[in-house]
Amino acid sequence: MHDQQAHQKVLKLMGNCFTFTVLAHDESWAYKCIDAAVNEIQRIENLLTTFNDTSQTSLINRYAGIMPVEVDREVYNIIERSLKISTLTQGAFDITYGSVDKSLWNFDKTMTTLPDPAVAKQYVRLINYRNILLDSENCTVFLKEKGMRIGFGGIGKGYAAERGKYVLKQGGIKSGIVNAAGDLTTWGRQLNGRPWTIGIADPNSQNELFSYLDITDMSIATSGNYEKFVMIDGKRYSHTIDPKTGLPVSGIKSTTIICANAEIADALATPVTVMGVNVGLDMVNQMNGIACIIIDDNDKVFTSQNINLIQR
Repeated sequence: MHDQQAHQKVLKLMGNCFTFTVLAHDESWAYKCIDAAVNEIQRIENLLTTFNDTSQTSLINRYAGIMPVEVDREVYNIIERSLKISTLTQGAFDITYGSVDKSLWNFDKTMTTLPDPAVAKQYVRLINYRNILLDSENCTVFLKEKGMRIGFGGIGKGYAAERGKYVLKQGGIKSGIVNAAGDLTTWGRQLNGRPWTIGIADPNSQNELFSYLDITDMSIATSGNYEKFVMIDGKRYSHTIDPKTGLPVSGIKSTTIICANAEIADALATPVTVMGVNVGLDMVNQMNGIACIIIDDNDKVFTSQNINLIQR
């Protein structure tokens, strides 16, 4: 392992910063493998994006309330897995959140008041994962209500990281990290033979580490209100919206999920934030192979039962 080197590439994919780190003897081969992973993630982006009118996701949304849309089995399967997570989290995770229009929520300096709860409720009417009808035989997806929209913001990056890792491993890369804007997945070990050391950002100061974990063949995703939020009347509101109310959640500064699969970690981080400390931890504690760290608005740290935290 000693004559291996770490090779890294950083680029923008799916509207986010992706960092690929691989260990390899040969530099040109390492970058060839990374390029193959990048191509795979660009392929996924073309399937899942809502910014391209011809993507399968855009077609599903365009024909909401009109007719079912035939999709690739891969897209069908992601939606099917999303619905399972919706059921598991009692709707705290819901890919039909796309129905909440940007005009309701605009997390920038111009936002000085919360939307009217009645108006928010109007929008929320269209958020309902139960109104996604799947037909496995014909591989079609149908959104029952006109105006419904799906989006993969809560699961897409994790899925992409997982696929990137798969392509790198298939190419022969024995150790590496794919970091999709904080949703990351690891395999193998560092140059010194130790597990990868992953830092968890301090929600009060993003450049500071609150704690760190030594992991290998594991994934981590963090949902934090420090990335995008507004202050209204002295209270911080995060960009995480509760699908049931259409209003932002408060109470939790950051939720970090650790498990074997980046897609699952990504998909669980936000709903645990929506569910709140007690309900969220209770759910995680009932799941095998999944750990959780929550920091609440008062900087109190809560962890699931199966985790040992090293704080700096």
